[in-house]
Amino acid sequence: MSPAIPDRLFELDSDSSANLQSQIQEMLVKAILDGQIPAGSAMPSGRKLAEQLKVARNTVVLVYQRLVDEGFLVARERSGYFVSDDILLDRLSPARQTRPAESVIDWGAKLRFQPTLQRNLSKPSDWSRYPYPFIYGQIDPNLFPVNEWRECCRDAATVGAIRQWSTDRIDQDDPELIEQIQSRILPRRGVWAHPDEILVTLGAQQALYLIADLLLDEHQTVAIEEPGYPDARNIFLSRTARLKPIQVDHEGLIPTDELAQCQCLYLTPSHQFPTTVTLSRQRRETLLMAARDDDFVIIEDDYESEHNFKGGPTPALKSLDRDGVVIYIGSLSKTLAPGLRVGFMTGPAHFIREARVLRRLMSRHPPANNQFIVAQFLKRGYHDALIRRLSHSLSDRWHTLRGSLAEHLPDWHVSPSTGGSSFWIQSPQPLDTLDLQRRCASEGLLFEAGDVFFSERPAPKNCIRLGFSSIPVDRINQGIRTLADTVAKTRGG
Repeated sequence: MSPAIPDRLFELDSDSSANLQSQIQEMLVKAILDGQIPAGSAMPSGRKLAEQLKVARNTVVLVYQRLVDEGFLVARERSGYFVSDDILLDRLSPARQTRPAESVIDWGAKLRFQPTLQRNLSKPSDWSRYPYPFIYGQIDPNLFPVNEWRECCRDAATVGAIRQWSTDRIDQDDPELIEQIQSRILPRRGVWAHPDEILVTLGAQQALYLIADLLLDEHQTVAIEEPGYPDARNIFLSRTARLKPIQVDHEGLIPTDELAQCQCLYLTPSHQFPTTVTLSRQRRETLLMAARDDDFVIIEDDYESEHNFKGGPTPALKSLDRDGVVIYIGSLSKTLAPGLRVGFMTGPAHFIREARVLRRLMSRHPPANNQFIVAQFLKRGYHDALIRRLSHSLSDRWHTLRGSLAEHLPDWHVSPSTGGSSFWIQSPQPLDTLDLQRRCASEGLLFEAGDVFFSERPAPKNCIRLGFSSIPVDRINQGIRTLADTVAKTRGG
């Protein structure tokens, strides 16, 4: 006779978002695979387990039948359900250890470089619990088009769709997604590209990594904006230590003769990261001419081009490129969702062809089911409608935050901004913003201290970035008042 199964083994999670059948199935499978219910054991009757879990008997019976179909249980007439005798035959049981084994390898000496030592952006994992989360890069879940996204996901789960995206595409992308990027997304920025000049990536990060892998070695120099995007800086530093920070002012990056000694220039011209200033038309023309004459590649990261609240949209630098010197990077992270990791890049066909083969070595291609869903979302106009809603919402927050800064921090310098989803501000007096950041967090307010955006050391400590895509508009004014009060207390202390 099999041993009795303790009642306390079965308990549902009241906070789970999964339906009851899925919860029960997951609970029973885990207990079986973990060996808590031995092979051959009799399962509790459907009625008994239903009473214990406080669910309908049919719910438990349906789960039992599903587990029979999956091979976890066997049904015996007039006896009930039993754990299959052979469900664990192909599994090895590792020796249990009380603590991880210590490696004899000196990993510090083995590693080519240690990414953990790089300076990077960070935020609390529970940032959404703070009343004043002035953090950057997160979406407002209340604005996410749930019904439209579910519709596209359901269509991706049809038999025909599954047969379409489940095959091995090797290094090819969903042709419908390429068509939508070509006809819907790029024209918004004044860019036209042939399909063989477009590559889908796992967000802008993978695009940057592919570019760095293909173009850079330890002997080459990359020009970057100062201040600039830490992830781009760190990706380039994984290939070369020769970075050339170029200063930014109210018109964007300042062209300099030093660019002639660089192989690449990384730019965020639409809304400079992190100051949000827009690169002027004159400087765009100057940089394109310099890239042609001095033979360097411009990497344009158009990470946040859709949201302009003052004046019309500025065409991408790529739209002015007549010599094939610009590689253009875009993504859906700031409009649809950062968790999707859907990005793209466009450039000369020769370069994109090599990037496609390199991507195959890294990850073959981004998940084809996600590409299918995003293609449907774009094709049905849901993305265009979402951009309009986001622009209205972010415009309200942009104007509210701008007014609150003028009211509560009138002596702080606010970088000129025409849009985006953040403000870059600078204290007129010496101020340790890292200390201020800690003090504000204790008051429920989060922001990004500005020192991490600077390459050169020592970095200025009196700059901060205030993101506003995740904070409700009705909390902005009180949040800035809290910031101003904390600044006053810090200076007073």
